[in-house]
Amino acid sequence: MRIVSLLPAATDIVAMLGLTGHLVGRTHECDWPPGELTDIPAVTATSLPGALTSREISAAIAGDAHRGSSLYQLDVAVLEDLKPDLILTQDLCDVCAVSYERVNDAVRLMDFDTRVVSLEARTIAGILDTVDAVAALTGTDERAAKIRADSERRLAALPGPAAGAPRVLFVEWLDPLMPGGHWVPEQISYAGGQSLLLGPGAHSTPHRWSVVADLAPDVVVFGPCGFTPKQTLDELSVATAQPGWADLPAVRDGQVWVVDGPAYFNRPGPRVVDGAEILAAVLAGRSDSRTQHVPT
Repeated sequence: MRIVSLLPAATDIVAMLGLTGHLVGRTHECDWPPGELTDIPAVTATSLPGALTSREISAAIAGDAHRGSSLYQLDVAVLEDLKPDLILTQDLCDVCAVSYERVNDAVRLMDFDTRVVSLEARTIAGILDTVDAVAALTGTDERAAKIRADSERRLAALPGPAAGAPRVLFVEWLDPLMPGGHWVPEQISYAGGQSLLLGPGAHSTPHRWSVVADLAPDVVVFGPCGFTPKQTLDELSVATAQPGWADLPAVRDGQVWVVDGPAYFNRPGPRVVDGAEILAAVLAGRSDSRTQHVPT
C-alpha cells in the first residue's frame, strides 16, 4: 500500500503502526520519527516566511492574503506522480494542515483510485480511535490493539483528577493568548491537574492576557503550536511582561515550564500519552530532557 500523510499526527500514527516503509509522501512539517523521513518527498509547503513571531503569524493568518489552509500549498503534480492508495488528512483546523476539501478536489483530477480519509480526533479516546481506523485500512489491527492497550495502561497509572488539584494554564499560543484545547485538558486531568479556561474536547479561542491574573494559575505550561522550545523561550517576554505576571502563584512558586508542543501536545497522535506523563512530572515539580523549567 502506498500512503501519503498530509498531517504530522497521521505520520506519527503510520510510524507507530510499523508502516513507514509504505509512506511515499508527507508534509513539510513531518519530523517524527527522526531520521526516517528524509528520503520521503514532501508534497506540501507553506507561504509563510521563517522566523516569524506568534503575533506576526497570527496577523498573516488573519490577513487578506491568507485564509485558513491557503497558508499551505499542495503540490498536486507530485501527489499524482506518487500514485497513493491512501491519503490521510484532516478537517479539524484550517491553519494546521491542508484541508480535507482541498485534498478531495485534487484527487478528483487524478486518473486512479485513491482513498482520502480525514482524521478528526478531539479527545484522547478519539485519537486512539483514529489509530484503529488507520489500522483497519492497512491491516495492522493487532499493532493498533497493542498501542491502545499500552496507552490506556499508562494513562491509568497517572495520578488522575483529585480534590484540590493544582490549577493549570496550558498556553498553546502566545500572542494572542490561546489555551490548550481539544485533548490538552484531558492530558492535564490525567496528570493530576485542573485545566483552566477549557474542558475536554473544547476548541481554543483567543483570550486577553489580562484574564490570567484573575485565573491565578498554580502552574503555567508553555507549549505553543508549531514552536520549538527555543522559539518559545525566545518569545516568553510576551507573557512575562504582562501586568501582574510576577504575582501569579505559578510564578511565585517557580512552577512555570516550557515543553515541546508539537511533539507531545499539539498533534492528535499517540504521543499525547507521553505529554500527559510529562505534565504529571511537571506537577510533581520534576524536570527531564523533555521539559525546561523557567526561572522566576
